[in-house]
Amino acid sequence: MFFVYVIRSEVNGNFYVGMTENVDVRLMQHNRGYTRSTKAHKPWTLFFFELFETRIEARKREVYLKSGSGKELIKQKWASSTAK
Repeated sequence: MFFVYVIRSEVNGNFYVGMTENVDVRLMQHNRGYTRSTKAHKPWTLFFFELFETRIEARKREVYLKSGSGKELIKQKWASSTAK
């Protein structure tokens, strides 16, 4: 099983999209500074994740979420999750 995950920086509110087989371990790696692209913006919190049976399906979703349309979807999900 593969996960596509979205994390959010507690420092500046940026989102990061990634793919992994273990979300908990991957989040820990981001928060310990093991990933160069996220190191400067830690700490990170998990916003959401999606489960896929194959790496190919997960990769397609990751690529979509990193696209302009995917970024808009993430922003909409964030707005609806924080709406009162």
